[in-house]
Amino acid sequence: MSEEKERPISESSTEKKDSEVLNMKNLTENTTDENETTVEAKVEDDTEESSRASEEKDVLEEIDESNAEDAEDTDTVKRHAIPMPDYHEMSMENLVGELQRLVKNEKVQAIRKHVDAIKDEFNQKFEEFLEVKKEEFIANGGNEIDFKYNSVAKRQFNEVYSEYRDKRNQYYKSLEKSHKENLAYRLDLIEQLKALVNVDEDINTTYNNFKDIQAKWRNAGPIPRADYNNVWKTYHHHIEIFYDFLNINRELRDLDFKHNLEEKGKIVVRAEELAKEPDLNRAFRELQVLHKIWKEDLGPVGQENREEIWNRFSAATKMIHERRQDYFKNLDKIKEENLERKNTIIKEIEEISENVSGNHGTLQQQIKKVEALREAFFKAGQVPQKLNSKTWNSFKGAVRKFNQNKNEFYKNLKKDQQDNLDKKRALLETALSLKDSDDWDTTTSEMKRIQGEWKRIGHVPRKYSDKLWKDFKNACNHYFDRLNALKNDAFKEEENNYKQKEALIERLKTFKLSGNKEKDIATIKEFTEEWKGFGQVPFKKKSINLKFDKIIDALFHKTGVSKQESELLKYGNKIQQLTNNEDQEQAIQNERAFIRKKIDESKTEIRQLENNLEFFSNASESNPLVQDVIKRVEQHKEALAAWKAKLKKLNILKNNLEREVEEDESSNEEE
Repeated sequence: MSEEKERPISESSTEKKDSEVLNMKNLTENTTDENETTVEAKVEDDTEESSRASEEKDVLEEIDESNAEDAEDTDTVKRHAIPMPDYHEMSMENLVGELQRLVKNEKVQAIRKHVDAIKDEFNQKFEEFLEVKKEEFIANGGNEIDFKYNSVAKRQFNEVYSEYRDKRNQYYKSLEKSHKENLAYRLDLIEQLKALVNVDEDINTTYNNFKDIQAKWRNAGPIPRADYNNVWKTYHHHIEIFYDFLNINRELRDLDFKHNLEEKGKIVVRAEELAKEPDLNRAFRELQVLHKIWKEDLGPVGQENREEIWNRFSAATKMIHERRQDYFKNLDKIKEENLERKNTIIKEIEEISENVSGNHGTLQQQIKKVEALREAFFKAGQVPQKLNSKTWNSFKGAVRKFNQNKNEFYKNLKKDQQDNLDKKRALLETALSLKDSDDWDTTTSEMKRIQGEWKRIGHVPRKYSDKLWKDFKNACNHYFDRLNALKNDAFKEEENNYKQKEALIERLKTFKLSGNKEKDIATIKEFTEEWKGFGQVPFKKKSINLKFDKIIDALFHKTGVSKQESELLKYGNKIQQLTNNEDQEQAIQNERAFIRKKIDESKTEIRQLENNLEFFSNASESNPLVQDVIKRVEQHKEALAAWKAKLKKLNILKNNLEREVEEDESSNEEE
């Protein structure tokens, strides 16, 4: 506060001030967000017409409020050292991880603004995500009233936020009692200070008592921030009165004035240096500390120096404040540019939603385009606070409209697919009724006809397509297998394959490892390739494949090949088993689902372990815990690579089989 505010006041004013002190305990504690409004918010609200006096009042009030918050608990000042990332760019999962890190590693009283920002961003993203899921649910035939969605990210967020809230409430509850006691103690010190004036005792004794009160005041402990400024003003007011009382002993008073002037001069010099500090946030934080020292640790100076020393300090404060204003004006410009980018993205989404394609393939491309635009929107940065809700609502509306139009297309598409499903089911019934027929000429012609008609029918719902095609294919294959059995001795070939596999297993039983790892692995691979070349065996004798796998596993183990490496080397046998499976398509589908699940599990483990490593950011890499986490990350990465390699082989198999089916259908039509 300015030196003018510290000057002696009239007797009536003194009585009024004393009355305020007596009633101070009854003040309602106000800890709303308004008490902690940042300079960023004030700069946005200020207008160019504001007077210099109003600007000075704003910055001094902010400094007072911030110092009051820091004085309530010295650990609160640590909030300045915690980086404030751009939470707008983070996914829901990353926001949960960031909240976990803050709650685990930082003081609960220092992270309020960070937690509030994370909460706002998470709720916005989750709301938009939930709306998409709801629209998909409705588009698939569900009723809106029945919609429920269990989000892992939302559950985790609620758990961490609840932990934060409990810690915060417990912390402030523990502070409340000590704050009240400290407030009462400080008010009592003020009463002792008032009693020193006009006391009938030696002036030196009175002065020593005065110094003792000052020392006690400095160590009296924190009080509620709502009371902080009023208590300090009252205290300094009575300090002024005491110094006026010291007029009868000017030597003592002038020594204090001289000391205070020297210390305040140092503060002014440092403030003037800060006016040139490149890091504005750092400069402003240190300026707050200087104001705190000026206000809390130092008393007044002589009347002849008060205005000059305060004006210098005020001028340096204004200079730093004006530089920050310029910085935030530039920040406003950046936010305006972000707003323009986001509005452009919204228009693009709106244009796509107005022209949703009637073709499945093209619509899939539009879906990918909208998803890319959504990602770009989230990465575009912050917009002016007053337009944030409007921009967000426009974005949600555009995405919602696209999803509605997309869902309408697929709703109509599903109707057509249902008609196709009925037609293919009828053809399946025909194929099943003919598969055991011995009327070879008539049935062969009819089988070829229904195969051709099957091809001309469009798509059916995905959940029925694989099984329907499998049943139809099996019925047709059954008939043509019987037909072909009359022309060739296919069963003899399978029996011959079985005998060859039996002979190979006998050779494997007598095979001895040489001790040369590379040579042994190459030999085992040769056995495997030879096995795959034999072809199918009779269905009832397929257990021979499992017997072969066990022997190969044992040989790989003896050569010292790692589990993951051997899994990949022998996966060719698994591929062969899948192709020989009677329910081939279902077997491949199950295998792909299993591998994808393993890939997702590996990714989740890697992500969780890497998040855990962030908790050891200050720990040495030689730390056993850090080494263990790093080792586990590498193991999961190796497993992930192996599962991806298997999936790649499986996809190649699936594509080859689909081409084989098409060729099979074509050849059957020609017969």
